[in-house]
Formats: sequence, C-alpha cells, structure tokens
Amino acid sequence: MVVKITDNILSPLGTTTDANYEAVKSGRTALALHTSDSPAVMPYYASLIPDEMLALDGDYTRFERMCILSVTEALRGCTVDPSSDRLLFIISTTKGNVRLLSGERGEGRVLLGDAARAVATHFGNKVDPVVVSNACISGLCAQIEAMRLIEAGAYDYVVVVGADEQPPFIVSGFQSLKALSAERCRPFDADRKGLNLGEAAATVVYGREGYPAGGKWTIRCGAVRNDANHISGPSRTGEGSFQALRRVLGTVKPDEVGFINAHGTATLYNDEMESIAIERAGLQDVPVGSLKGTYGHTMGAAGILETLVSMRAIEDGTLLATAGFQRLGVSRPLHVLAENGVTDRRTFIKLISGFGGCNAAAAFTMMNTD
Repeated sequence: MVVKITDNILSPLGTTTDANYEAVKSGRTALALHTSDSPAVMPYYASLIPDEMLALDGDYTRFERMCILSVTEALRGCTVDPSSDRLLFIISTTKGNVRLLSGERGEGRVLLGDAARAVATHFGNKVDPVVVSNACISGLCAQIEAMRLIEAGAYDYVVVVGADEQPPFIVSGFQSLKALSAERCRPFDADRKGLNLGEAAATVVYGREGYPAGGKWTIRCGAVRNDANHISGPSRTGEGSFQALRRVLGTVKPDEVGFINAHGTATLYNDEMESIAIERAGLQDVPVGSLKGTYGHTMGAAGILETLVSMRAIEDGTLLATAGFQRLGVSRPLHVLAENGVTDRRTFIKLISGFGGCNAAAAFTMMNTD
C-alpha cells in the first residue's frame, strides 16, 4: 500500500499546507486584478506569489525556487533522506522555465529535464528525475506514477512536486483563446465567464506502508484516460473523464465518497463536461467542489495542491464551499456547495482534465490509525 509521508503547499495564501487550508476554509482568496508591462497582455485576474516569498540562495530561476522551497518545507522534521538512491523526484509542470524563452533572464535551464535535475541536485539526489508534463492533469498524473513506481518496488520514496509560473507568455495565450474571465472566476455557476490563473508549488512525498514516518493517507486507485476530442476543447460527452471515473469506481464504492474535488475551471465547456461525466458515473448526488475560485488555475501544481487541501478537509470533517459559486449553471444536477458543510466520510475523488483530451481521476482514503 502506498501512503503519504509528508506534504507542503506554497502559495500566496501561505507557505504551509495548514496555513493554506485554514485560508480556504475561512473563504480567503488571493485572486486580484493584475497588469503587465507586455503590450500583448490585457489586465487579468490571477493569484500570484510575491517575489519576496521566494528568497533562496543560489543560481536558481523563479520556477526552481518555487519547487525547492516547497520541498524543503515538506521535508522539514521528516526522516526521509532526499539524497537516497532509493528516492525519486518527480516534477510536475506544464511550462517549467518558460519565462527564460522571453529573454527575461537570458540563458538558463530551458529544458524541463534540466530544471528538474537542478531541483533534485539541490537536495543531493543523484537519481535521474522524472518530469510529468501532461497539460493540466500533470499533478495528478505524477501522483499516479509515484504510486505505480512504489508498488512495483522501483523506489522506497517518491517526492512529487508541482509548480508553474504565470508570465506574459502564458497569460497572453489564454487570453488569445478567450478563456480568461475579466472578474473573479465562478466555477459551475450560471454566470461563469472563464478561468483565472494562479501560481503555486505543492509537494507530496509518498512511500510504502510500514516504512518510517508512514502516513494516514493512501491512494486507493488512479486512472488516466484520453478521449482525443480536441486540442483545447473538452469532450461534449465527457468521455475521457467518465472512463477515468469508471476505472476508479471499480475500486471505490460511491457511498464511500465524501466529495469530488473537480477540475472546475469556470469555463463554459469544462464545467459542463465534468457535470456530464459525473452524472454518467452515477455520482451526481456526491458533493462536488472546485478550488479555482480560491487559487485560480495553478496548472502543474493544481493536481497536487487540490489533493492536499482535500485531504485536510476530510481530516477536518469539512465540505469546502466553492468560492464564487451561487447558482448552478450546468445541465446536470450537481451538488455544488456555496457554503461549507460537514462530512464523516474518509474518501474523496480528485478529478482533473486538460488540453488534448487528457483526463485523470484518483481516489484517496484516510486510513484508521487508532
């Protein structure tokens, strides 16, 4: 069995997972209106990490500092040796050091693999790291890959860290797709107008049950499915997301599930697609939530950050409200919460989707450690 050993979230809302969870529970958000010096970027809402939060000695890019600082905090007080040859680093990101392509810092580690090596090497690890860059599902894909590698006996521990920046290249790209909202996003709401972007780094360390510092959370099952619908548009039938959910439900019963943490980007098509997939899977009565109204879309960090916040919610017996949601705006009868609720269930499903028709789902369960 694969268990969570330790974790961290670094975001504008705090530098620890606990601080981030308390901020989410209290209804705080870091989404604000930003402008750019780039003539290609119009004013946009986003949740951006202040540079002063990323101070670190050494010749590292901003993206690399995000990763290193999050891993450092995750390992604080932990007995896991990050330099061990039985430990692997997996870096989840969609764009990595993309800022370097604009010439903002001159030459640097443009290739994702080089940036990943810089992060692993900082911790004395000599094992060649793995990069997972599969659009917006990268963070959940990386956790599923960690689970499989540990189950196969390839490694004793896997450090999964996900991060992305939001430089003008990315912002202008989403604006060209007409995907960004000119106000704070509203997942699953009838008046949603698009997504907001966000910056974060999130880390989770997994190991085998019975190893020192074994945790109380386990990945029950994970699945990745691609319906190859369109380069940027989700399937109108939710096929890939439904297939991923169906695989997970081969292991987890619907009445075990406390809630579904959905991708919930607040775009018209994504939220509608997810509602169809969830209903097709017979989960329409399970509470559904999104954290995009709090953090924005953090891309390579999203699948990890949102998993960690969901774990804290289950530990706290809480169903988190979806910030920005007021009135259901999808065609299927989802149970989306506008206010915090309660739950006594110990399992949740993380659902996520991305460009190119990629989809992933995983079930996480808090074990009885009494």
